[in-house]
Amino acid sequence: MTRCDVSSHLSQLETFLFLVLAPVLIHCYCDLPADCSDIYKDKSNTSGVYTIYPVGSTSGVQVRFILSGVIQRRMDGSQNFYRPWCDYKTGFGVAAGEYWLGLENIFHLTLRQRYELLVDMEDFDGKKVSARYSSFSIDPESYGYKLQVSGFTDGGAGDSLTYHSGSKFSTMDKDQDANSGHCARARLGPFWHNSCNYANPNGVYRRGADNNPSRVGIEWYHWKGYEYSLKSFSMKIRPVK
Repeated sequence: MTRCDVSSHLSQLETFLFLVLAPVLIHCYCDLPADCSDIYKDKSNTSGVYTIYPVGSTSGVQVRFILSGVIQRRMDGSQNFYRPWCDYKTGFGVAAGEYWLGLENIFHLTLRQRYELLVDMEDFDGKKVSARYSSFSIDPESYGYKLQVSGFTDGGAGDSLTYHSGSKFSTMDKDQDANSGHCARARLGPFWHNSCNYANPNGVYRRGADNNPSRVGIEWYHWKGYEYSLKSFSMKIRPVK
């Protein structure tokens, strides 16, 4: 039995238990936060790790809340990001460190209202730049979790993401890109690959300029090109007011 099969069986068990216990517990769930905007509404909350429930009361997932909700973070190479489809669907890592929120969670979050995206990155010399997109969402799994992003504003990084808009998500075991090859394998980084990429935020964690092998690091082409792997990278979303 694979890890994905185990996750599926656990999900079915959790659903069954919830149906049995729902009449007893339902009164506890009325105020659960569905996304980071619900946390933000409580002015007493500060930055930190919180649990949100994007798909309902059984879908608790931890996020790091810093005014914007972090859906992806690279910072030290502590997590392996070269993972199969099931991991990218459900999410992995630690909210206070390196992690991926999960495609299904991101879909449900961006389904509720309009979101904007902020991409922050830093090189190994300590220079920090960003890119902002006024509209960000993804389609459901039946459409390959296709990326919808637009409205670029430059914060010094240049635009390496608009090229990926309209692309389905690809992983090591699920090829949905527009290339005749397999971009997620060739770049060692699952992502919304087109043919193939200008951005590779889920690539191998490396230290700066390194082209052996080529084009497999954490890259943002319009800032550092293909042969430089960034020190840190994060994607944050927040509701558009």
